[in-house]
Amino acid sequence: MNYEFLQYEVENQVAVVYINRPPLNPLNTKVFHELYALIDELEANRNVSAIVITGKGEKAFVAGADIHEMLDLDLAGMMEMNRISRAAFSKIENASKPVIAAINGLALGGGCELALVCDLRICSDKAKFAFPEVNLGIIPGGGGTQRLQRIVGQGVAKELLYFGEMIDAQRALDIHLVNKVVPSDQLLPIAKEWAGKLAKKPAIAMRMLKEAVNTGANVDLQSGLMVENACFGNAFATEDRKEGMRAFAEKRKPVFSGK
Repeated sequence: MNYEFLQYEVENQVAVVYINRPPLNPLNTKVFHELYALIDELEANRNVSAIVITGKGEKAFVAGADIHEMLDLDLAGMMEMNRISRAAFSKIENASKPVIAAINGLALGGGCELALVCDLRICSDKAKFAFPEVNLGIIPGGGGTQRLQRIVGQGVAKELLYFGEMIDAQRALDIHLVNKVVPSDQLLPIAKEWAGKLAKKPAIAMRMLKEAVNTGANVDLQSGLMVENACFGNAFATEDRKEGMRAFAEKRKPVFSGK
């Protein structure tokens, strides 16, 4: 499939996806459709074991949703756009392969929501974050009110959502919104390095880890433990489990096959 607003490259089992709507890479309906389709494509690609999502250029990861598109929408049109955005975000969040957000500049509104659905977030020391929706008379509609509080806690989430003010990379790290802050020229190399390490892990065990954590975050403890137990059994039944344990006993590096 040809993509108008996305570019991607695959190297060493890692796909790097660029959102390409310079200079600020805003999200519109077409971008959401393309994200959904591309994640499907990368899921089916056996040469891809981990994914990095970033923005093209240095100014922005994603500076929110496309306000110019939203201005022309009535309520029905806006709800349809919101449905499409939620589908794209859920597709990324539930991808079987680990996804890393490499946040290279502004991550505002929908850009923050996109980062939240990724498994890990690395940002440039020049990155800035905000949920400014309240200042436009709206609220986040792509899952921000729900996912943000699960990551940073309800009190901090309300602070960011209610004030709608910008925070810098260090504050984002302090509240655990991001996993790591790096110099801007090292952002993509380090994101690729992390993704490369994940790509070498046993694929089924990685998928089961993601399913256990993601599902467990939204259910009670006992239900989560049951999910973990099922995922543990699925991982234990693999050839990679046998290889991993055999390699440990033989004091060598395992060679995983993804089976």
